[in-house]
Amino acid sequence: MTEKIHANESETRVRIALDTGIGEMPFGREELLTEEQASGKREALRLFQSAYEAQMRGDLDEAVNLYKESVASYPTAEAYTFLGWTYSFMSLTDEAIAECHRAIEVDPDFGNPYNDIGAYLIEQSNLYAAIPWFHRAMSAPRYESYFYPHFNLGRVYESLGRAYDALREYKVAIDLNPKYALALRAFRKLQAKLN
Repeated sequence: MTEKIHANESETRVRIALDTGIGEMPFGREELLTEEQASGKREALRLFQSAYEAQMRGDLDEAVNLYKESVASYPTAEAYTFLGWTYSFMSLTDEAIAECHRAIEVDPDFGNPYNDIGAYLIEQSNLYAAIPWFHRAMSAPRYESYFYPHFNLGRVYESLGRAYDALREYKVAIDLNPKYALALRAFRKLQAKLN
């Protein structure tokens, strides 16, 4: 969606809202930008989409380069988060976490990097440190997949021996996305253990 707005006679601004093409996830916030900035953001989206395609076909080095080009063209929380995700595929967890922090600096309302930091901390067996990140993801205003932090928090609670807290989080994840098989499986498995 693009809509021209004249701020004054010397400067035209464009309201721009772009879509990543990945589910319902937008590309950055809806913003009022100059034509030059809007052009940079459109180029960043094109590079982001190419990076995502490279990542999905397993060309991780190419994906990293394209995500970096995307943020150089116009920094978005989405590109930084997906760059971090790519680093996680390369077992570069510290780098993945650093990119998520950059994403949060660009857009603290975007929920994905909070959940991802928590998930990376789980990978590092840093369970207690992961908990607040999942809570931040759950309260992020701009997030399409609230079921992920509930599921991940359930995993943490289960690992810590807090079975009933884990069941509660798995149940919330299932309520938010009834087709989320991992949450269904975890809920049923833990429920069976407790019976």
